[in-house]
Amino acid sequence: MANKKRVLVTGFEPFGEHAVNSSWVAVQELERMGLGEDVDLHVCEVPVEYQAVQSLLPSLWKEHQPQLVVHVGVSGLATTVTLEQCGHNKGYKRLDNCRFCPASHCCMENGPDCIQSVLDMEKVCKRVNDSALGVTLSVSEDAGRYLCDYTYYTSLHLGQGRAAFIHVPPLGKPYSSQDLGRALQAAVQEMLKLLELDHKDSECCNHTNQHQHGHQ
Repeated sequence: MANKKRVLVTGFEPFGEHAVNSSWVAVQELERMGLGEDVDLHVCEVPVEYQAVQSLLPSLWKEHQPQLVVHVGVSGLATTVTLEQCGHNKGYKRLDNCRFCPASHCCMENGPDCIQSVLDMEKVCKRVNDSALGVTLSVSEDAGRYLCDYTYYTSLHLGQGRAAFIHVPPLGKPYSSQDLGRALQAAVQEMLKLLELDHKDSECCNHTNQHQHGHQ
């Protein structure tokens, strides 16, 4: 199919107490399941390193030219699959896997404090929860001021808001890798539907405006 949607989904490498990072396990499960015939899915494991994220993400956006990028990270505090609405620029004081943190403690010098995803995460959450998937989703506006938040903010900037971040609990607390894969699949499919609706709405508006201008 010539006009397949391109989607990039990433998980993180192990760090700290997470010797197995459930985010990457879940992303690999999603890769096995796929997102349907009309979606070209690419996956990537991201290092838990600020400097690696700064160099890797621009190259991923450039290489794949995706319609949507979804980052997945683990949260030891999470008991649901959590959709993050926004990324934050400041407050990065925790050391990464290389014992490094940005001297400025921020993601982008002079960048906005917060960047929102163009996706309405409450809407995505409700649709997936209403589908009786057997996995509970929730929405958050604080991705934690570590590599998850840092990565999300960077992608929201690079993709002009066409990015999402999903926090998953550690494996077995309470969900299996298959459960998490199904939750990612359902959430990303709903995100793509919303993006398509937005695209059609904007095309419709443009057509209406052109039509009106033609009659002035």
